[in-house]
Amino acid sequence: MSVRRHIELTVNGDPHELTVDDSVSLLQVLRADVGVHGPKYGCGLGQCGACLVLLNGKAARSCVIPAVAAAGALVTTLEGLGGVDNLHPVQRAFIEKQGAQCGYCLNGMIIRTAALLSVNPAPSDLQIREALRYNLCRCGAHQEILESVRWASTLLAGLAR
Repeated sequence: MSVRRHIELTVNGDPHELTVDDSVSLLQVLRADVGVHGPKYGCGLGQCGACLVLLNGKAARSCVIPAVAAAGALVTTLEGLGGVDNLHPVQRAFIEKQGAQCGYCLNGMIIRTAALLSVNPAPSDLQIREALRYNLCRCGAHQEILESVRWASTLLAGLAR
């Protein structure tokens, strides 16, 4: 039997008070109730990475996290990293290095990259591959994705224009 609960979330800096069913995922609440669409529904099992968000600064698979478990958390989605007029360096890098084909995995790749670079600003190729290994890309843009992560590292270090 499901129970409805009152929760508070801060999503991309904006507070939200919601009443949710305790069986509803954070992804469902973000997309349906909050209105952000960066995180995607991919596999629904926490295995593809399309649903990634930053939860208190760490990459988290929002499709398998109950919304009630995220109560009180700071949630950052793709939209919260930056926008069209103010791209986050990771977003800029993925655009400039063409790190996307269909774009379905893009949310997860960018979120995972932002999380990686926040703790390791100059990762090796092996560390990049390890960080992204559970983010699935069906289009085969892996080389462009690696180049995008490398470029994002350079941009964040202020070594590029």
